[in-house]
Amino acid sequence: MAQRSRDPLFGRAALALGARCVERDSGRFSFRFAESERERLLELSEHCPSASLSVLFEVELVDLERLAAEPTWPEASCLVAAASAWSQPRPAPELMGIVNVTPDSFSDGGEHLDPERAVEHGLRLAAEGATWLDVGGESTRPGAQPVSCEEELRRVLPVIEGLVRAGVARVSVDTHKAEVARAALDLGAQLVNDVGAGLDDPAMLPLVAERGVEYCLMHRQGSIQEMQLAPTYAEPVAEVTEFLRGRVAACLEAGIGADRLYLDPGIGFGKTLEHNLELIGRLAELRSLGLPLLLGVSRKSFIEHVRSAQGLGESASSASDRLGGTAAAISFCVRAGAKVLRVHDVAVMAEAAAVAHALSAVDSPRPEPRY
Repeated sequence: MAQRSRDPLFGRAALALGARCVERDSGRFSFRFAESERERLLELSEHCPSASLSVLFEVELVDLERLAAEPTWPEASCLVAAASAWSQPRPAPELMGIVNVTPDSFSDGGEHLDPERAVEHGLRLAAEGATWLDVGGESTRPGAQPVSCEEELRRVLPVIEGLVRAGVARVSVDTHKAEVARAALDLGAQLVNDVGAGLDDPAMLPLVAERGVEYCLMHRQGSIQEMQLAPTYAEPVAEVTEFLRGRVAACLEAGIGADRLYLDPGIGFGKTLEHNLELIGRLAELRSLGLPLLLGVSRKSFIEHVRSAQGLGESASSASDRLGGTAAAISFCVRAGAKVLRVHDVAVMAEAAAVAHALSAVDSPRPEPRY
């Protein structure tokens, strides 16, 4: 299933069909398609004994799997992958605590510039429930200016060394520079969290393959400096899915095992409020790529934009005041099947994630999608 969903055709099929999937009963799925695909679906339904075409295209998974094996119906692979995303058990969530050692991060910039203080902060996050500690030395907030490799190394290496030595959680490095990643891995970091998905530095994928470590590749539209100026998508979910599929293919070709990959749709990285909400709301569809999702929604500006749009009083005085909105977004991400949640406020989000996961295990009917 996972191999089929990573076929080069998958992204194009997802983009063309724009399918949305919901499980109605055990083994039976419904898909909503664009009106332009109706004729194609009429033909498709003739080849699936269990299919019925009305408002939603309903079909048994076994029929889709049979059809996907036929070369004349490659689009069926897209539907199989989407159905698989709904039918897979939701993983127990893990929390990745954020350890920023930057003066200009959007939320906690400047708070942990001293290495000892940063290590203490990481230890506190681990004690609150973080199984990962993500150390970053270059801000990726919209419009942030790049820093030199030397400066980034100066910021992150003492902190990574201290956290690895403490051994209280797994350590990741948040960087898009291969040289920084290499030095962090030398000290014992176990994951590279790359906002460039290997595109910013051509040495990144070969390095990750050589070291055999875990790797998170993220979608971003445009450079850090320009990504929020005018982000544009015809179909955000399908386009992000297609991008991630392509980068997964590049990782596999570079020799990185699929079992070491995480995918991040890049909430807030070249997206408007509407793009962010649609990606989070349809997060389960990204699971159709067959790989675990790592999400960063903590304290992000889309929460404040929702608050403003709903007329919920005065704006929060700082990003750290977006606790309620973050908890809601975290809960939704867990319900949709996210594996790792990258957060600032570990204690509160650990509770939110645990409750969301417990509720997601309840065997209740899933609502049909709204269009």
